[in-house]
Amino acid sequence: MEATRTSVDELHSRPNSLDDATVEALGELSKAMETIHRVRGHLYSAHQLVGGADLTLDRAVRLLREAGHDEVAERVEHELVGRNVLPGRWTFQIVEEFDDGYYAAFQEIERAAREKLAGGRRHIYEAEMKERRRTHGMPGHEATPQE
Repeated sequence: MEATRTSVDELHSRPNSLDDATVEALGELSKAMETIHRVRGHLYSAHQLVGGADLTLDRAVRLLREAGHDEVAERVEHELVGRNVLPGRWTFQIVEEFDDGYYAAFQEIERAAREKLAGGRRHIYEAEMKERRRTHGMPGHEATPQE
């Protein structure tokens, strides 16, 4: 990679002192951060799905009662409706703990690494890869939207 250190634009260009190993390491850190963003999205999906399922139980309880299955309805109502998904926690508490703990720490550490090592620049590795892989002058291969 050392021979092709050009980037698609100045915003994503590496500082002169930044070596290939550091660019690659920051790229991997960024990739890991992107995975954690996806994890956060999945947690919010789970939060919404569990909440929706809990609200759907109200209809199930009503229908069970209407069909004469009071004992089953009682069990669903008292053992499932409003139940914690983890000890002492509904899903909103899980996403809040994740956001305020692991997610916040990950974001701060990734940002601090970029600030210290690359002047805060993001996606240097990807920008250099784009520059190497695109076909210059070919429509759809522009370096930036302005090109």
